[in-house]
Amino acid sequence: MPTKRDYYEILGVARTAPVDEIKKAYRKLALQFHPDKNKDSGAEDKFKEISEAYAALSDPQKREIYDKYGHAGFDQRFSEEDIFRGANFEDIFRSMGMEYGESSFGDSIFGNIFGSMFGAGARSGRGSNLAVEIEISLHDAYTGTEKTIKLQRNAECEKCSGTGLAPGSRMQRCRTCGGQGQVQHVQSLGGFGRFATVTTCPKCKGAGESPEKECPSCNGARAQRREEKIDVQVPAGVSTGSRLRLSGLGEWGPQGYGDLFVILNVSQDERFKREEDDLYTDVKISFATAALGGKISVQSMSNVNEVDVPAGTQSHTLLRLKGEGMPHVHGSGKGDLFVRVIIDVPKKLSAKQKELLHEFEGKSEKTGKGWFAL
Repeated sequence: MPTKRDYYEILGVARTAPVDEIKKAYRKLALQFHPDKNKDSGAEDKFKEISEAYAALSDPQKREIYDKYGHAGFDQRFSEEDIFRGANFEDIFRSMGMEYGESSFGDSIFGNIFGSMFGAGARSGRGSNLAVEIEISLHDAYTGTEKTIKLQRNAECEKCSGTGLAPGSRMQRCRTCGGQGQVQHVQSLGGFGRFATVTTCPKCKGAGESPEKECPSCNGARAQRREEKIDVQVPAGVSTGSRLRLSGLGEWGPQGYGDLFVILNVSQDERFKREEDDLYTDVKISFATAALGGKISVQSMSNVNEVDVPAGTQSHTLLRLKGEGMPHVHGSGKGDLFVRVIIDVPKKLSAKQKELLHEFEGKSEKTGKGWFAL
């Protein structure tokens, strides 16, 4: 499958653009690539592309999901039909109709162009994919974990085994769509033609057939809504935005189940900051340890490490512990742990300590260097 272009790039607007600007950009491009006026070979594909981008970004909820997850997460939540459902093209195409005339908005455009978008998947019969989000701790991401999630999904009706038939009944041509598997919805634009969309038949779900007598358990829907508990194995090394694909745990359809995508969010940790597979942590040390050197104990994600601090170490120096970072999710080994040492200046000193520090400071002044410059 080719990689989709960014919706904002397609419309030529900034990610912060308000809806009015998005609408204006789409109107300009739609006028340019409308197949009634542009007969170039790529005009129809371009028109589909900009229309999909507008349908996604003009809807506040769809736009929020797209901004957060990009195409990867967005496409798992919305089919092409879902993207266009609810999109308001009427105002835009009224203005285009006023410019081009009534003939520009017959079935030739929306019946063929948008209809072809939906037609390819309308009869596939496979259930839709689902996506859920779960939050895990950084420690869970380090070790790997198992999470149990509750999921509501359409599952095959156990009573009729997904046929939708009552006992002794048979299938007949769907009366709603006449056996086509699709229905067309036409909306009048006043004196400027009609706006038509083609969608999957709600009665037969694209099969073209419906039960003569419906299953009393599912009312002919073939599927029933169920709440299920699903165990999710989270591998070590995952990060925020990682996706786990669970095959066959999506929605049911006559040709099988879709997939479930689990999108992970790794919460912030109080002790460690993560950058890719490396971890960073702060450890306070005394002035004496910084000046004279010594050993300190550092807690990593899995154990306590003894670390050598060289004499003359400056505050905020980074010490590297190789292999004490996060596991590489797609390979062996781990990242590193970087320890930032911070000199802990005491707030209270005894008289003896003050005397020694004054003595030290005085000796340093003879060389022109104060101990705070270490």
